[in-house]
Amino acid sequence: MTVRAQQNPENPSRRGRRSATMSGMPLNDMPWWRWRSNVRSALHMLSDPDFQRNVWLAGTEGYGDVTDAVYRLVEDTWLDNWSAEKYVGTIFRDSQEAALVDTAVLRVLRIMHQVGPDAPVAAYLDHQDWPEAVRAARDAHVRMAASDGDDPEAAPRSLEVLRIMTRAA
Repeated sequence: MTVRAQQNPENPSRRGRRSATMSGMPLNDMPWWRWRSNVRSALHMLSDPDFQRNVWLAGTEGYGDVTDAVYRLVEDTWLDNWSAEKYVGTIFRDSQEAALVDTAVLRVLRIMHQVGPDAPVAAYLDHQDWPEAVRAARDAHVRMAASDGDDPEAAPRSLEVLRIMTRAA
């Protein structure tokens, strides 16, 4: 007779189980959910022109700046070197989500390379292609937020809140 260990339904590390949520987003349903959280945070900030004017342009502390968002978008994922398609099933839920992220990354990085990573926020916001980059980031953000059961219209969270939420699990 084979004895099977009884699965604890409260154990969030069990495959197929959803654990606590991050504002509705199941924390452990994607293998690399911390990376997903960073990508989502960056896309959220890059997709919101009101946030950019009222927080980044105003110099409000606790949210970083455009360069911080871009690094959060690509630093762990290397999306500046290869396609998000590589991460379908680990960070991204499907090819459509990955394609939207790829489009946003390419548009934002093109501007970053033109204005420079140390440029003031206004250089990004005033760039002729910035509205296109914002739209691409918005498309990716809305898709990812909807996939995670979050409200895409909620205000972006501070970097401290992001750190706390990604440590919490």
